[in-house]
Amino acid sequence: MVQAPQRTAVSGPTLVRLLARLTAADVPAASQSLSDQLSQWLGWTDAIALSTALSGTPPAVAGGARGARGAGALEQECAGLRAALADAIAGDSVLSTRRRRGAAHAQTAPAQAEASYADFRQSYLALQQSMETRIGALRGRLRSLLAAKTPEMTRLAVVDAIMERSLGARERSLFGSVPGLLGGHFERLRKASQAADAPANGAAPADSAAASPGVWLDAFRKDMQSVLLAELDIRFQPVEGLLAALRIS
Repeated sequence: MVQAPQRTAVSGPTLVRLLARLTAADVPAASQSLSDQLSQWLGWTDAIALSTALSGTPPAVAGGARGARGAGALEQECAGLRAALADAIAGDSVLSTRRRRGAAHAQTAPAQAEASYADFRQSYLALQQSMETRIGALRGRLRSLLAAKTPEMTRLAVVDAIMERSLGARERSLFGSVPGLLGGHFERLRKASQAADAPANGAAPADSAAASPGVWLDAFRKDMQSVLLAELDIRFQPVEGLLAALRIS
């Protein structure tokens, strides 16, 4: 099985560690604290809005807004969305290895060598868009429910809304760079497979007909699924934070 070269282990979220392992990119240790990094990502208008939300008097809760949903229903909705997104990643027609095993023997080495990354990139972008849209909608609903609890919870909902708006462009830029990094991983796996399959003496290997030319592609599909699931974990963190606040409110 073709594997990426071993690299020095790095700390951080699973997504960062996976990308460091799969790609040729160096991941230097963070030289700044999280608060320092956030201060660089926030514009001055965002900083003012955030400061006002944190230091000002919490807005009053509307009298008719306290009919919040039960914690159990919220837990189920969040868990259901997360499971649905994970299932979409596992069952994607381009990324799924299960659907391809039946046709593995019909694939030839030249066909595998000509495999294009474009389909994988398109699938990744489509799954990213689905995560952003569906998680964003859920996050907004949780904020509305949180704001209906107490003035303190309303303040928290306002802060979350400001952070989502302020960091949205930065988040999209960072996540948007992932397909490009995986494209390099795709090419390295393909070239390594071609080099491994090339006969040393110019003659075709005796077992070439029985070989499985799709091994490197299946390895790549599994790697891409792992990266998408790690991205899902990060994207879901604000939802988990709001849900935790709703549990104690």
